[in-house]
Amino acid sequence: MEKNETIDHQLRATWQAVAKMYNEQAAHHNSTMATAFVLLNIDKKNGTPSTALGPLMGMEPTSLSRILKSMEAKGAICREKNPEDGRSVIIKLTDYGREMRRISRGHVIQFNETVREHVSEKDLEGFFKVTSTINKLIADREIYDEISNKAV
Repeated sequence: MEKNETIDHQLRATWQAVAKMYNEQAAHHNSTMATAFVLLNIDKKNGTPSTALGPLMGMEPTSLSRILKSMEAKGAICREKNPEDGRSVIIKLTDYGREMRRISRGHVIQFNETVREHVSEKDLEGFFKVTSTINKLIADREIYDEISNKAV
């Protein structure tokens, strides 16, 4: 099997292209794709507990902490004590953060609309079905349950 015929290669190559495209757009706003992703996952009205952000985005705490520190330094977010739990912090968007979130959201919408103009609804349904199945197989640990000697 050639590498460009494997499912994982196509997923990885496509995601790298998408990430590069988003990072190029974010750079025009002195930002990164990772920062935009965080902005889009913070509740724009009430904020989001910092402990909920990592799991929400599938991001490691160390990486998230570094991004939040950078965002705070740029004035995109502020941290407030959680009134319901004094031990935790709620991450809230500043006016600047809300504006950057609006811009990020616009880029995501434009990407999705453009792809939808070029890909049929039937093909998109198939794409979502395939990615959902892959995620379920991984979550249910059905891919490497037993050691396989097929490729050895």
